[in-house]
Amino acid sequence: MDRRDFIKFVGTGSLIFPFTQSIASQQHNLSLSEWKSYRLTYQIDLPATGKSARLWVPLPDTNDTHYQFTQGSLWNGNASKAEFSTIAGTNFPIFKAEWQDSGPRNVTVSSIVKTADRFVDLRNHIETSKTSIPPSVNHFLKPTKQIPINGIVQETAKGITKKADPQDTLQQARALYDWVIDNGHHDASVPGRGKGDVVNMLSKDQISGKCVDLNSLFVGLSRAIGISARLQYGIRINESEIHESLGKFGDISQAHHCRAEFYLKDSGWIPVDPADVCKVAYEDNLPVDHPAISVLREKLFGSWEMNWIAFNTAEDVQLAANSMVKRLPFFMYPHAEVGNQVQDSLQPEEFSYKIISSELIGTGARF
Repeated sequence: MDRRDFIKFVGTGSLIFPFTQSIASQQHNLSLSEWKSYRLTYQIDLPATGKSARLWVPLPDTNDTHYQFTQGSLWNGNASKAEFSTIAGTNFPIFKAEWQDSGPRNVTVSSIVKTADRFVDLRNHIETSKTSIPPSVNHFLKPTKQIPINGIVQETAKGITKKADPQDTLQQARALYDWVIDNGHHDASVPGRGKGDVVNMLSKDQISGKCVDLNSLFVGLSRAIGISARLQYGIRINESEIHESLGKFGDISQAHHCRAEFYLKDSGWIPVDPADVCKVAYEDNLPVDHPAISVLREKLFGSWEMNWIAFNTAEDVQLAANSMVKRLPFFMYPHAEVGNQVQDSLQPEEFSYKIISSELIGTGARF
């Protein structure tokens, strides 16, 4: 069976391609020239063995913001059944497909996304006690299996903030951010983007890993002292103007990256990325107190270069009640089950899938 569908996850479920007024009103003083448009494409060919197969693919977040909005998704292929849906209990978009027979299995899924660099000016921030925190934000104070907030996590967070003697939430978050950078190390040997096992890192005094590990640590430490914090899972989609190692274009099958945020009264969600500071220090073989790293440390506390797109903030994810994997700690990679075999999401060539980015310029595209 061959099917093609468009979808835009908004209230009506219709596809919207123009730059709408509702989105434009969120962009503050951004001009259209500050936005970049991309096409993200998954090309997936599953093994022909087994009597059946199922596939789940994370898609760009459709909760439009002043730094990212999604204009629609399209799929085609030979799946017996397929649909655009959401992660259970959330409004984060995913694509699901099933094949009921053995034989060739292929599907292509494409999404159009616009991004603009994100920056929050924190220089004159004043915290007030009158501003309340929305209930949806308080959700990000809760522990997860990978990120508990008691025991050694809470002890460490309290120790950091006591030593730094911060006066408000912003200074507390900055003390935790600096601590992760000062004590963390990028470990290129870690499979994928890491597991984010916060307790294991702290109990073994091995503060190392990749973005899921180091940014999960920042999130866990923040939650442990009452600061709402979360991870944004996504993928790099273009080269970086900051550092070569912080970008990827074209074949981005292994360019997944997660970032972190903490919530600040009167300012909302604040973007940070201590893991990328550690990554550049590792790539350039520089100490974290080197002037170049110090500049990056300041830059990535309150800003994100949007050569990256966000998928979701979901944690302890259940893809389906009868999935062979009951729950995933996060959903950043494609997930497939062929017969009774779970495909290795960290091995695109064996899975097999390919993720391709292209930049849309005028009526053409850069590949």
